[in-house]
Amino acid sequence: MSEIQSEGNGTVARKRSVLKWAIGGAMLIGVAAVLYVMVAASFKPASAADLNEFKKGSLAKLILPGQRTDAFTEGDKPPSPFQPGPQPTTVFSDETGKPVTLADFKGQVVVMNLWATWCAPCKKEMPTLARLAAAYAVQPLKVLPVSVDRDSDLNLAQAEMAANAPLKLYRDPSYRLSFDLVPRALGYPTTVIYDKQGRERARLSGEADWSSPEARALVEKLLAE
Repeated sequence: MSEIQSEGNGTVARKRSVLKWAIGGAMLIGVAAVLYVMVAASFKPASAADLNEFKKGSLAKLILPGQRTDAFTEGDKPPSPFQPGPQPTTVFSDETGKPVTLADFKGQVVVMNLWATWCAPCKKEMPTLARLAAAYAVQPLKVLPVSVDRDSDLNLAQAEMAANAPLKLYRDPSYRLSFDLVPRALGYPTTVIYDKQGRERARLSGEADWSSPEARALVEKLLAE
């Protein structure tokens, strides 16, 4: 009788030990799962909502995908969410006249600025774009000033870029790039920001200080993705 009882006690003890290890293992798995979620969250790419924090100062008029805005409505249409179309495949030219497209800059954060020498706000903000380009010269950031000036004003556009190194001249005198944006550019300057995958992440119509702390923080957020 005592042997049976002893054997029974041993079985119970073993079951308790197994149960104890099972509970401990489950707890470890649970802790590991929590840690995984925390680490994964820290590497989560920025969403449009995350970029709202940069809509202040000179970037107060920044337009983000999904944001309700009147900026692109016509007539009496109610405000609708801004949903940019695909990146244009429009061909424009670099300073040597070589044809290029936005796809040529994939893998970099692109700050495309549509401008003209006859546009006073464009010329006013150009030095801030130059400072932005200089600050991130060794990082995958491309500041892309695209002039819509006529061929007869090429010398004026070249002089503007020479005064704002390290910017390089890009040209689209046909205005095709401005109209191929979805929605189209409504005026100058218009600045469109693309992430490394070529997706439009923000747009601003009008002048801004692109060397401001909020502008640099926006760029750094996209560079970190």
